[in-house]
Amino acid sequence: MIEHSEPEPSRPLRSWIRSSPGTHIWLLIIAVTSIVVVIAPDRVEHVLLHRNSSNIHQLVQHPVRALLSSAFWIENPASLALYAVLFELFYAPVERWLGTQRWLLIVASAHVIATLVSQRVLLMAIEDHRAPRSMTHVVDIGVSYGLAAAVGVLTYRLPSPWRWFYLAGAVAFFGLPLATGGTFTDLGHAIALSVGLLAWPLTRHDVSRETRPRFT
Repeated sequence: MIEHSEPEPSRPLRSWIRSSPGTHIWLLIIAVTSIVVVIAPDRVEHVLLHRNSSNIHQLVQHPVRALLSSAFWIENPASLALYAVLFELFYAPVERWLGTQRWLLIVASAHVIATLVSQRVLLMAIEDHRAPRSMTHVVDIGVSYGLAAAVGVLTYRLPSPWRWFYLAGAVAFFGLPLATGGTFTDLGHAIALSVGLLAWPLTRHDVSRETRPRFT
């Protein structure tokens, strides 16, 4: 259950983490899986990344597991620090603003929809011989689709005219790679951004700035 509690000025770090528990639990899990990838032998690392990928092969064989587990791994553990910054810049503000349940609904929906649509497009490309069949086993893991959705929904947090500058930047960042011959991942990012923008109805009643969501 989600409740609200007053921030704790004497414990800023604890207050900060409790203000967006879902974000920091997710980040902790990714940190753990990244450590596993670093210490695992190369052959085991290869198996782990492919087994937890949401590629075509895994989606056909284990669709639920593929969609869930792919959200808790990143392909390059060296990117963990960057992801930590992105979590704090985009995931955490959305969770504080909308609460954990709506935050999770938006980013999880984006992750699932973007993955399924982009992999379906990739499958069609393989069937039409526009992509190699080996792409059915491509590594497709990470949290970037959810982050793209968070970027999108944060548009509604900003006042005009800054909202429109922010939106233009987001569309350019995710849209230009797709418009210039991008990959299925670029398509997934564009779809996820759209999911975030379409989540406007969920932003109409925000969580009070004087309270912070936490799990009990």
